[in-house]
Amino acid sequence: MRILAIIPAYNEEECLEDTVSSLKAACPDVDYLVVNDGSSDSTEDVCISCGLNHMRLPINCGLATAFQAGMKYAFRHDYDAAVQFDADGQHLPEYILPMAQALDDQDADIVIASRVLAGEKISGARGAGSKLISLLIHLTGGVRLTDPTSGMRMYGRKTIETFSKGHDLTPEPDTVALLARKGATVVEVPAHMQERQGGESYLDLSHVIRYMARTCCSILFFQWFR
Repeated sequence: MRILAIIPAYNEEECLEDTVSSLKAACPDVDYLVVNDGSSDSTEDVCISCGLNHMRLPINCGLATAFQAGMKYAFRHDYDAAVQFDADGQHLPEYILPMAQALDDQDADIVIASRVLAGEKISGARGAGSKLISLLIHLTGGVRLTDPTSGMRMYGRKTIETFSKGHDLTPEPDTVALLARKGATVVEVPAHMQERQGGESYLDLSHVIRYMARTCCSILFFQWFR
């Protein structure tokens, strides 16, 4: 199985080199593509000085556009699977191969790395929102998920093509719900994650609440028109 790790990066100069190094060390047979999403810091300099396989978007377009650019690359280069992999060091590369195994063994279209299945608890507003999103995905897509907001997801060949040709798909739970409703097989594998290894996250409490509200509205209402 040819696997591509798509690494969207926006202002990740502090983490990017170590993230790619750990990925290459743990999974030498997995290819990677850094998508520099119009960073205003030295992310591009890190990519060039370290000789990283990367593409540079001229302006900051956001996670959805950066990820879709990576999926177009995966489709055009005929990869069997693509995994969404954070540049900030939160995702652990040792779970990529178990995800690929689940993709193959269960004939899945999407595999999600679940912190909950690994015994971790998601607390506070994020935990409450995650449970609500899980319920809505079950009601609309018929699949039970324990960690729908996990950002580490692997997509199979058919789903790569869907992302590469679509214009309204984001690497978010509402898209998982949409694809499940349309017949995609979604499974989870247990996986631990670690804290951001540098830089600052934009996900403060207000952003988390807005994200959860927007995601729930999309699952409940907007996906029916897509």
